Amino acid sequence: MAALRRRFSSGSGSGSGSGSGPRAGSAPDFDPDFGDRPLTAARQDIVIGRWQGVRDLLHATGDNWPLRTHRLRLLSYAAAASSVVEAWRAAEPDNPDAAVLRAATEVVRVFNQAIEAGRGTEVDRTRIDVAVMACLSAADARPADPMPWVSLLTVARLYGDGVGRAELREWWEELRRRDPYNIEGHVQLLRYHSARWHGTHGRMYDFARDAAGAAPEGSPLPVLVQIARVEEYRYIAAAANGRPVRGFDQHWHHELAVTEVRRTSERWLGGRTPGPVAPEEVGELNYLAHAACYAGLPGEAREVFALLGGRAALVPWSYTGDAREQYVRWRGQVG
Repeated sequence: MAALRRRFSSGSGSGSGSGSGPRAGSAPDFDPDFGDRPLTAARQDIVIGRWQGVRDLLHATGDNWPLRTHRLRLLSYAAAASSVVEAWRAAEPDNPDAAVLRAATEVVRVFNQAIEAGRGTEVDRTRIDVAVMACLSAADARPADPMPWVSLLTVARLYGDGVGRAELREWWEELRRRDPYNIEGHVQLLRYHSARWHGTHGRMYDFARDAAGAAPEGSPLPVLVQIARVEEYRYIAAAANGRPVRGFDQHWHHELAVTEVRRTSERWLGGRTPGPVAPEEVGELNYLAHAACYAGLPGEAREVFALLGGRAALVPWSYTGDAREQYVRWRGQVG
């Protein structure tokens, strides 16, 4: 940890409350909180400038790492355009949850700045360093929490020349010591290794397949391979700028793509503990539903749609067209 600080100082509820969810045949529900009602209430508190509901929510979430990561990520989006997290830190400077949320919020703010600047424009390194130091401070404040390390793996993409290999490995290993199968952390490192950022399609797929192969039965990590396929599609489609790409028509349903969708369905859904879908599962299940539809696997798609019960995510559907139209059309086609 001291070595990490030296570089940057010198350079610059336990329950989700989701209920049973909508019925499978109902209109798709693009609820950004994926049915997490306590989270929705806390985000509404942020809108009116209150932090107490956020504090209570994170305290109730405890060490349920998948749910906590889901909630902190969405709370940070809500807090980025307000001063609520700063007000909470001022009122309770020793509250570790406030430190973790502030770090995640700083990362969102830097990404927002990058989006405003436009693709290809580098963000000021000093501004990124500030976010990194907030993450390291949060890691000190709540040592067991994986979220500060997820935040670090997220912001790493914004350095124009990336992060040093040893440093990136250190951040990754710190995350895995706390939560070895953290899906959000894996997604962020996958994107770092993608051709859109600091790697190649090959490196991204290698990472996704290695992580999927090492995951226990019932883990959502096998869907990383389908997320990688979406990332490759985004990169190539953006480069084509609306023009058809020769040889790309088989992207979603060539033999390996189909095999990998089947494998993900078997290893994740086949080993998943029976029961309602938790809010933190909804995003990745939408990736699997999308992949199964485009791979021409109606049986697998039908199973995922039945699990989702109408809970929809804009991503990845929005990458291949109008999200609502696609969700409704494909769900109708697979029955």
